[in-house]
Amino acid sequence: MASVFYPKKAKVELRNKRRRKEKLLKSGTAEDDGNIGVVASKHDETHLKLHDGNGNDVTMTKNASGGSGSGRKRTADQMSNIIPSSSTTRKAEKVATAMTTIVIPRNLTAKDAKKFRKDERRKARLGGMAEDRIEFIVEGQSQKKSSKSSSAVSAEKCKEQDGDDAHEKKKEYKKVKENSSTNKKASYPRINDLLTQHATHQKLQDKLSKQKSINDTLSPTEKQKYVALDCEMVGIGPDGKKSALARVSVVNWEGTVLLDTFVRVPERVTDFRTKVSGVRAKDIAVKNENAMNHDEVRLAVGNILQNKILVGHALKNDLSVLLLSHPRKDIRDTARYKPFMRPSGTGGGKMRPRKLRDLVLENLGRHIQIEGESHCSIDDAVATMNLFQIVRAKWEKELQQQQVLGGKKKMSTTSA
Repeated sequence: MASVFYPKKAKVELRNKRRRKEKLLKSGTAEDDGNIGVVASKHDETHLKLHDGNGNDVTMTKNASGGSGSGRKRTADQMSNIIPSSSTTRKAEKVATAMTTIVIPRNLTAKDAKKFRKDERRKARLGGMAEDRIEFIVEGQSQKKSSKSSSAVSAEKCKEQDGDDAHEKKKEYKKVKENSSTNKKASYPRINDLLTQHATHQKLQDKLSKQKSINDTLSPTEKQKYVALDCEMVGIGPDGKKSALARVSVVNWEGTVLLDTFVRVPERVTDFRTKVSGVRAKDIAVKNENAMNHDEVRLAVGNILQNKILVGHALKNDLSVLLLSHPRKDIRDTARYKPFMRPSGTGGGKMRPRKLRDLVLENLGRHIQIEGESHCSIDDAVATMNLFQIVRAKWEKELQQQQVLGGKKKMSTTSA
């Protein structure tokens, strides 16, 4: 007899039916199912009289344990003998391979149609139906036009797969694509941008060369009046918010260093601010012989500033940690110079100071205080002096006019 292939569902039905019959035989009862009957029962063996699909009688011996007389698992050929008829098998195969057609309403948008198909597949899974057995057609279209091959159905299923992973992958791909396009634009700037940058750079160089020629006419005595100061601090106190002097640098008009030293901090430092200040623990340790005490630094800086015009950026902070004061008329603070400030709002408002690195880049075309690198007090002091030099003439002229106006006001008040 030829071997017969049964679908998985048909095998499950046969196995469940066989187990029910064996359970009835063990309990000593008989079930009259048309084709199966108990012929005899003797001790631990039971003889079954079965009818195959061709009308032939087949007798099988069953042990009490439920196994066949041979003690081995039956093959597909042996299982075919207990099938009532081949029509049951054909019916099971037809059910297993049948395609379910679902009509999609015509008035749905593409997004709603996608959601509709997704919901129908979910219902099919809950009902125990395979997704590849579902066929969708649009209302009004013939089934032939909308029929798809198994590969097309699988492709549509993969395309419309629901899940957060697919959504996240799509977002990541979009982000990578945007970054690549941005990098591409940055790598190949437009010719107009290059021309604009070149014109701006050329204009800045002309301005600097013109100002340099003016400053060269100054006498050495005039240049010696100016010194630039910059300090680096560390944090002390519970939160490290209180500042303590850790390094001080003073340069002259030419950028020559007059003083540069670390300062010993006897108090406990809670924040070294190394990423910004560049100060390490060993630099300001009490045992460091190359560092100076605060009183020594204060005296040295005071001697340098005597009868000098002090240049710096946010000098209020530097003089505060040095515990020094300086005549207001002799202070040139670039953070408080109005042309270097900007309003707090778009439509105007209170003038706010700008960062030193932004001013230096805009007016000198140089980069200082690069992000990720520690600051150098010497570089900051030199940059502040160079920034002051390009506006020195205008700044000094404005101060002279203010002094003249102030003197007139005093005279009018006295005469009155």
